[in-house]
Amino acid sequence: MRSSRVLMAGAATAALLFTAACTTDAPTDAVPEAGGTASEEAGADESGANSQWFVQADYERQLAQRSAVPEGPADQPWLQAIDPEFVDTAQYAKEGGKKLCFSNASLSNPWRVTAFITMQQQVEVLKASGEISEFRVSDAADDDNKQITDIQAFVEAGDCDAIIISPSTTATLTPAVEAACESGKPVIVFDRGVNTDCMVTYIHPIGGYAYGADGAEFLVDNLEPGSKVLALRVLPGVDVLENRWAAADKIFSESEIEVVGQEFTGGDGAKIKDIVTQYLQRGDVDGIWMDAGDGAVAAVEAFEDAGKPYPVFMGEDELSFMRKWQETDMTALGTVYSTFQWRTPVLAAQKIWNGEQVPVEWVLPQSPITEKDLDKYLEANKDMPSLHYAKFGGEDLPGYPEAWSDR
Repeated sequence: MRSSRVLMAGAATAALLFTAACTTDAPTDAVPEAGGTASEEAGADESGANSQWFVQADYERQLAQRSAVPEGPADQPWLQAIDPEFVDTAQYAKEGGKKLCFSNASLSNPWRVTAFITMQQQVEVLKASGEISEFRVSDAADDDNKQITDIQAFVEAGDCDAIIISPSTTATLTPAVEAACESGKPVIVFDRGVNTDCMVTYIHPIGGYAYGADGAEFLVDNLEPGSKVLALRVLPGVDVLENRWAAADKIFSESEIEVVGQEFTGGDGAKIKDIVTQYLQRGDVDGIWMDAGDGAVAAVEAFEDAGKPYPVFMGEDELSFMRKWQETDMTALGTVYSTFQWRTPVLAAQKIWNGEQVPVEWVLPQSPITEKDLDKYLEANKDMPSLHYAKFGGEDLPGYPEAWSDR
């Protein structure tokens, strides 16, 4: 189970280099058959469920895991695990204050900023208890070479009692992760994966297929047959984003929904609004599917400016979208890629230092925010900034709420 997940995990930085060349400034003119996309009908490279990114076994597993009952405390989803297989860590047991080292791919978007604050506050708890003496962090700023150097520096220093790594990309970072493993220190990889099983544990939510399927199924269930959906995508070539679209494409192709286009936006609000506006000038759009929530409000505003009815909308648990959802009373879903996962590596390090077993692949729960939960999450986060994420998982930490609200 683990190997296929590792092989398919994260290539975001490489994709960023090609954003300008691969995004589209205007919708394509081709009119696709139901279940296809304008880009595909215009002769673009195969994508979605027909692409190299789609792995049937991974798709089936992730969709099944959505309904699995995770092991662990009900009120602490960051400590829950789906179908875990445990590994012994007695060899890493250590007493006293420990130095925790973290190599971060970047803080280049609001999701990562929100999540890193949660991680920092979890570290503060373990500092207060004397379990962590120092938290050393390096930020690669989405630069593979810098992250390789950062990890090498941790290894050469020799004083890290555990090394947490959120890789920038998969293949390029694999040798650096392997070198960290060879140092004899426990290595914890999370968020994105690498092409090795050497780490003690690999931590992540269910995955991109589950995310994309949640939104696609919602649109199919809430739209009439023959309805038209526009897919807004951030970047090509990023594994988790490609998996999201592959799952959605498969579900749409097996329904009576017509996908009128899939357009790359770079997550730019102005570009999103322009693309949606152009599609609305050409005809109706009944639903919006997005592979990430950045810029969701801009898409909604395009409908308002055009005087069109609100679409059935797939957004994310970012507060700017959730507040717009509540304000407009749209039919919508807030998909989630669990931000609280950033607590788990810190707590995994604590378990490892205590010689406790941890999952070899630590799969965390991942469930969307529905209409019935919307008011509850907005009330709980009423003092948080617009770029905050509702399922940040830090309400019980000592810095709450100021650490997140005063960022």
